[in-house]
Amino acid sequence: MTHPGITRSVAHSIAQPDGHPKLDFAAAPPAVAVALRGVRKAYGAHPVLAGLDLDVAAGTITAVLGASGCGKTTLLRLLAGFETTDAGTIALHGRTVDDGHRPLAPEHRRIGYVPQEGGLFPHLSVAANIGFGLPRAARRHRVAELLELVGLPGLGDRPPHKLSGGQQQRVALARALAPAPQLVLLDEPFSALDAGLRAQLRTDVASALHRSGTTAVLVTHDQDEALSMAELVAVLRDGRIVQAADPATLYQQPVDAEVARFVGDANLLAGHVLGRTARSPLGEHPLRSDTPRFDALDLPAAALIVVRPEQLQLRPAASRDHVEAVTGRVLRREYHGHDATITLAITPTVRTDGNPAEEIHVLARSTGSYPSPGGFVTITVAGPVAALPPTGLNGTVHG
Repeated sequence: MTHPGITRSVAHSIAQPDGHPKLDFAAAPPAVAVALRGVRKAYGAHPVLAGLDLDVAAGTITAVLGASGCGKTTLLRLLAGFETTDAGTIALHGRTVDDGHRPLAPEHRRIGYVPQEGGLFPHLSVAANIGFGLPRAARRHRVAELLELVGLPGLGDRPPHKLSGGQQQRVALARALAPAPQLVLLDEPFSALDAGLRAQLRTDVASALHRSGTTAVLVTHDQDEALSMAELVAVLRDGRIVQAADPATLYQQPVDAEVARFVGDANLLAGHVLGRTARSPLGEHPLRSDTPRFDALDLPAAALIVVRPEQLQLRPAASRDHVEAVTGRVLRREYHGHDATITLAITPTVRTDGNPAEEIHVLARSTGSYPSPGGFVTITVAGPVAALPPTGLNGTVHG
């Protein structure tokens, strides 16, 4: 099954002089740098990848986002040539490098690899680490160029142990870029760094990759990392890409409830849709324009309404500026400096069977005044919402 964001192509093999087949993607755009089709990999009886499809555009950063143990690192190892597929094909710039039978050796794929811990040679200087394996004639100029690119000019003579963790990862990126690879793979390269350093370094690394024009695949379990760095985010679950989209679309219009849960915090509320309008315990809301139709024959259809915490606008309970406002009781408040997350309890009037409705908890994110626990506020929802098939229960889900 093709997921959103995947372009299907008809391909056939053409023999090459080196004996390795080359895929001729008749319908694929020339800007596709990496094409994975039906990739499968298992270790014994344990399947890891189960028919994975993905296109990576040339010159872009694609993030593969998934929980620990979902197969992200296995995917990178297949791309790098450290493992061989059980089925399916991997093509780089139209050339098949793995069809499960005659994989192209890693050293012939022109791929750079940045591991989690950097993996620098401790006995070599920064410059020697970056220039390792480069032709001697071009080494000095290329190393100086890359040190400038990653923001470390003048540090070529230092040993790795005299650099910070963030600087070491910059050196690892420079080393990966040194031989001008056609693809760079990043295996959760910021996971060992503290939060403040991670945020700055991922901005700098993305900038360096874009300035070099290099195609990159980043694997991570960190939603912030994926959404902030990549042009395309592919969610990996149960061995398949379940949704691949630009960060805004992925966040605002998840393909199912599990993606909504995984990509940030979400309020998933039982409701219904009719036409381009949704109704939830928080009131009536316009639907996003890209939401599929749920209703048929102009009858309301049950749906799961996705409302992100930042869409909830809070006002003092005495304020009745909006007729549609719902009253909520503040349960707890978590202050983060730049904003606060506020957990609220709301009670719809009655259920459809006429009995008293159960209390529902929702999450709001506010940058204004922060109501105290026990207080009451009115709640309105700003902007359009997404709607999904009606699975799961009312409530707040933390990503």
